[in-house]
Amino acid sequence: MSANNKKIPLRMLFLIATPKLVNKAANLFKEGNVPLQYLFYAQGTASSEIMDTLGLGSIDKTVLMCMIPKLFADKMLRKLRKELHLGMPNTGVAFTVAISGASARTIKMLESLPPEESQETLRKEENEVTENEYNMILVIVNQGFSEEVMDAARPAGASGGTAFHCRRVGNEEAMKFWGISVQQEKEIVLILVKKESKLPIMQAIAQKCGMQTEANGMVLSLPVDGVEGMN
Repeated sequence: MSANNKKIPLRMLFLIATPKLVNKAANLFKEGNVPLQYLFYAQGTASSEIMDTLGLGSIDKTVLMCMIPKLFADKMLRKLRKELHLGMPNTGVAFTVAISGASARTIKMLESLPPEESQETLRKEENEVTENEYNMILVIVNQGFSEEVMDAARPAGASGGTAFHCRRVGNEEAMKFWGISVQQEKEIVLILVKKESKLPIMQAIAQKCGMQTEANGMVLSLPVDGVEGMN
């Protein structure tokens, strides 16, 4: 994989919504011949009061991820907003983050997505990473600590997040050398926040669920350059 062989700017598009809406979105991507889609099941972490306010009847969520060229991603965000009514109660949120590189085969596959007349626009934007007013905080913790993450994040300004289960893979000896827990089962929490709230929320999470705690959490942030559904 190389970050230098990239001919077009790429984005990872995330859609976090109800299972029914994500299935509808998957069909939209299929119609657009998007080749790389990943779907997994998650759980919303917003408090019951927030769920009632937003009109959400269930906290079961599905996450759809796909890697597509930036121009195509911008169009898909607008299409998702229109077709899924993002921003309305009981819908979801969609956003994009920049990708710095990909394998040559992946890039070749994705180059066929944007129309030919858009290539000049894509080349012009290749070195531009425009950051929206939102950031995505990504927290990886031991299994069972996602609620503790949100308990720390809410007083610092987070309204809610999305959690899903995963399994850690890696060099066990290296992890032990650095004094890091080798628990295999993990949970990932995604929290979309306004840029000015990012630092206090990350600090609060790190203090309560950081690597020196039982949660053994790792806290990261990624710039979001496009978002729909955060009204």
